[in-house]
Amino acid sequence: MSSGTFPATSRIGSGFHGVVAAMSYFQVMGLPVAFAEIEAAAERIAAYVVRTPTVLAATIGERIGTELFLKLETRQRTGAFKDRGAANRLLQLGPNERARGVIAMSAGNHAQAVAYQAERLGIAATIVMPESTPFTKIRRTQGFGARVVLAGDVLADAAERAQAIAAEEGLTIVHPYDDARIVAGQGTAGLELFADVDDLDVLVVPIGGGGLIAGCAIAAKAARPQVEIVGVQTAAYPSFHQIRNGLPQVCGGQTVAEGIAVKAIGDIPLAIARALVDDVVVVSERSIERAIHYFLEDEKLVAEGAAAAGLAAILDDPERFAGKRVGLIVCGGNIDTGLLANVIARVRLSEGRVVRMRVEIVDRPGVLAHVARLIGECGANILDVMHQRLFSDVTSKNAELDITVETRSPEDVDRILHRLHEANYFPHLLTTTAAAVKHESYVR
Repeated sequence: MSSGTFPATSRIGSGFHGVVAAMSYFQVMGLPVAFAEIEAAAERIAAYVVRTPTVLAATIGERIGTELFLKLETRQRTGAFKDRGAANRLLQLGPNERARGVIAMSAGNHAQAVAYQAERLGIAATIVMPESTPFTKIRRTQGFGARVVLAGDVLADAAERAQAIAAEEGLTIVHPYDDARIVAGQGTAGLELFADVDDLDVLVVPIGGGGLIAGCAIAAKAARPQVEIVGVQTAAYPSFHQIRNGLPQVCGGQTVAEGIAVKAIGDIPLAIARALVDDVVVVSERSIERAIHYFLEDEKLVAEGAAAAGLAAILDDPERFAGKRVGLIVCGGNIDTGLLANVIARVRLSEGRVVRMRVEIVDRPGVLAHVARLIGECGANILDVMHQRLFSDVTSKNAELDITVETRSPEDVDRILHRLHEANYFPHLLTTTAAAVKHESYVR
């Protein structure tokens, strides 16, 4: 199969193969979650979660020469896969547990999922969130009827407070990932994916606490034992990668993929991942940002940083996935709009689509219009101009223009710099971009 070319009959599949053999394999391995539990979870939560679609990402796939199938967990009611595990856990509460209520610690998707499913089931829910949690997330969680308690600066503080409240009020703790019932619920996403596309070569799943990859790994290996399962973590929180490679457990820092910013994978997911996950890769912040942009631009899909981490791994190493049928769990779409706008701007800068340049001019009428005309003739659009006369190192008869320009490609920047230089202006780029490195010879 040639790169980027696939049969017109490429299909979304027809069921499971090798399930009986895989189930026996799991029984021998003694994993803490059985495939049968995932099947049971699928039946149990069917009326409480969205049966999300699997779609072919044709544009991105053509870029890298693969067939890429996206499992769109962004379509869940709360915008993320967490609805699955929360529903499966809450539906298995006993009558006394339901009456007393539940409590969860989270600053994001798990909080909303527990609140949402608890409201539907008539169960009182308390969610403990760090005081630094964005108000929009607090408001959404409260909107599902949960009592929100703010405690501490980080999740560890919130977890400690949640434990204390649970003990004081007799509430049942709903852990975000280290619970067999949560893992089984999350595994239903993998079950659905392989019901849709039964002959994947590779499954790519982001890893935070590990509940999603653990459940999906069991479902995937049951459907197709030979499938390669690749986990993805951020460079700031690579706990499973460190464990697999015998490295010190060092995690922390800011990341755009806050949904997988977990310092330690759970014990139950870890046992499953050790047995079934074939590889784990680590991706940078820049790669995740680029993947968010690709999802938006090429597939018209809004994905949060955690969901984009999987695509980042594929884009970082396209040769590894070329010519293969690849499944990707797009685990959530809950990204702050301000952050999304910032990511878009950063990627456009890094790719040379938006550049800032400084041009020294003679301060006389008509020069600014001349510079603008030269730039426009090169096919670029001026977004902003700052005309600096007083606060610069130029002479009193000169001025500096700081111009922000939107281009169609880095080649437009090349043309602009050439035209300005030929017209006896002295431009240099102010932004650190690929284009800036390429054109540094123009720096005066």
